[in-house]
Amino acid sequence: MKSSNELRILLRSVDHKSYPAYKSLAGSYQFGNFILSIDHVQGDPFASPSSLHVEILHKDASFPPSYFEKAPARVALQDHLTRKFASQFEDYNFKAKGSGKSGLLSITRCGQEVLERSACQITDQKIIARFHVGFPAFGRTINAGELEKILFDFLPRCVENSFFYKKLEGKKVEQAIFLSEDQDFIRLYLREHHLAAFVANGSVLPRKSGVSDLPMKGSIPFSSPASMEISLTLPHKGAITGMAVPEGITLIVGGGYHGKSTLLEALQMGVYNHIFGDGREYVITDSTALKLRAEDGRSIRQVDISLFIKDLPNKKDTGCFSTEDASGSTSQAAGVIEGMEAGSRLFLIDEDTSATNFMVRDEFMQQVISREKEPITPFLERARDLYEKAGVSTILVAGSSGAFFYIADTILQMDSYRPIDITGRVKNLCKDHTAPRIQAPDFYVPDFNRALPASKRSGSRDGRGDRGYGRGRGANPGRGTDSRHEHMKIKTFGRDSFSLDKETVDLRYVEQLADSEQLNALAHLLRLGAEQVLDGKKTVRQAVTWIYDTLEKKGWDPFCSSYVPCGLAKPRIQELYACLNRYRG
Repeated sequence: MKSSNELRILLRSVDHKSYPAYKSLAGSYQFGNFILSIDHVQGDPFASPSSLHVEILHKDASFPPSYFEKAPARVALQDHLTRKFASQFEDYNFKAKGSGKSGLLSITRCGQEVLERSACQITDQKIIARFHVGFPAFGRTINAGELEKILFDFLPRCVENSFFYKKLEGKKVEQAIFLSEDQDFIRLYLREHHLAAFVANGSVLPRKSGVSDLPMKGSIPFSSPASMEISLTLPHKGAITGMAVPEGITLIVGGGYHGKSTLLEALQMGVYNHIFGDGREYVITDSTALKLRAEDGRSIRQVDISLFIKDLPNKKDTGCFSTEDASGSTSQAAGVIEGMEAGSRLFLIDEDTSATNFMVRDEFMQQVISREKEPITPFLERARDLYEKAGVSTILVAGSSGAFFYIADTILQMDSYRPIDITGRVKNLCKDHTAPRIQAPDFYVPDFNRALPASKRSGSRDGRGDRGYGRGRGANPGRGTDSRHEHMKIKTFGRDSFSLDKETVDLRYVEQLADSEQLNALAHLLRLGAEQVLDGKKTVRQAVTWIYDTLEKKGWDPFCSSYVPCGLAKPRIQELYACLNRYRG
């Protein structure tokens, strides 16, 4: 490893040379109590900024070991340090002058959720922080003096103030970690007590606007119906009260603009921990919960949708159904089965974004169109069996059909953003009305042994074996043939989609993706899977398990090329299933 002084000498030797001479700086340098590594140098000052990372040993950072020994605390600490480093960068961003992106200092811009990110990684030995720097230039001529200012003045101050415990406000660090441990405690409590979700009294559910995830000021705090209120004693916060949503079928009803969808949206994001001050810190949902909706036009590959759709006029087999252009009802039927395959124990559904003919068929329609002429078994007729025979609960927002009242275990009415338990009253009313006819065929749980066709870029399909892999641009010779996934090019489009080579994966309707960095990570995960395990022999479950286990055990390295970039956030396994199921390649 070189010293920081050697970097200074190198810098001065390339001053005023052509911009590509900056590439000679790549490598690692000892800066006193941290190591600086220059992983990738941008091609010119107008290109994507250069990638760097710093490493700080635990003996120097001096954080209490209890802050990073267990996963909830470690992820919370990583998140807190990332936010702190980002705030430090704000003071120095573009303070070094030049053309293009000269002087840029950036790291992940974290949202309201606490996610595990590549921007900050805590291992058993050290803290690793990854970030971007725009190497300064005048036109396309190196301005080494300004980069020297960044690397020897700005950066050491930012690192010192962000990753050394003695420089941080201990109470804020403790608050972030304790909150995460309390949230994890509630999530475990849900499992042990057969609950689907918990919403604490005083929670602020409405968001500031459609483009801001910040809490809305002046909104009505959440308060639980007395019949559903429970009290918990958290390890750090102590006593807390709120609404416990039991397993089973829960119906959320009420007039328009009274908060039905707002509650459901809070629950769908309750699969993640949230930062202090978000308002939804103690809105906790079963970690496997999956938001379902209709997705016109999505592809479906070899899914058994016969629980919901069978006896098609064209005699197509719905026990192993494929289409490149699904209808709303077909896509939602596939979503239910794929969700079960992904291990979800809770479905979240909003009637507004569902296919009407998939959800319910009223009595009159059943009289006009006989059962023999209708291939769709509506969700209404399957929801009870989904819970009792497959262990999958449902929380459903309904506003147009009263048929769901008859199958619901719990019925909540949202009245001016306040929930009222109307289960007893509605069940009494149901006695005076005729229950909808349930004529569903026998229920069964699919075997989930579907093996997808081999990927177009699978190693078993390209006929070249390992020859030639790992020699391309950005390859890491130390990784041998495993670097063959570098040959698929990734391009991401916000939180909507990404492309592998020329194949676009549309995830705009996968609503529980909290951050574009999760989508970026999914692209990297799928890329490795497409080239190494989607060989036409493994089942979907085997492929996803292999990919996710690799991430859990080995981190980001196997999915990246010569270095791990800043800008990846760990998705849930449910989103990885959703990604694979929408990959037409």
